[in-house]
Amino acid sequence: MSALAAEAGQGWDDVVRLWHEMDWPEGCKVEIIEGIITVAPSPANQHNSIAEKIQRRLYKVIPEDWGVYQTQAVAVPARSGMYIPDLLVAPETALREPGHSIPAAEAELVVEITSQSNANHDRIAKVAGYATAGVPLYLLVDRWAPGGPTVTLYGQPASDVCRVLSAAPFGEKIHLPAPFDLTLDTAEFPSA
Repeated sequence: MSALAAEAGQGWDDVVRLWHEMDWPEGCKVEIIEGIITVAPSPANQHNSIAEKIQRRLYKVIPEDWGVYQTQAVAVPARSGMYIPDLLVAPETALREPGHSIPAAEAELVVEITSQSNANHDRIAKVAGYATAGVPLYLLVDRWAPGGPTVTLYGQPASDVCRVLSAAPFGEKIHLPAPFDLTLDTAEFPSA
């Protein structure tokens, strides 16, 4: 992963304009994390496999007027963040405005699946960012967790902190509460 720091004096709008207007390498994931534009290669096959398994299950439980999106940018200006979660569940109405991002507060659930190069961003900066935005549920699928592959569900955001609602090592089940009421079997997730 590489990063491009914004120049001193650049404001949020300038960084977002740079993020939007630059000619980034095709297929890369380009985000703004704590004011720094980061560029990561496309995800590994195992990463995409996990995203697909979760997405397939989410479609069975969400309302008809909600969507599951894989490339939707969400803005968290209070944390100088423009994140592209691996999965985002939001009402379709949130995407009706023109542009390339929606406020993160529009999300009902975000899912991040770590890659080796970005794991700390997903574990630290994005937890705080999603909490600041008031995202009700954040599911972190951490294939690179120090204690072994783990899934952690965060919720009850307050300020820039989310509470851990549950955590499970790969191989166990984890439950997403209402409005999803969905149990994911992490034994289906490839760990390497």
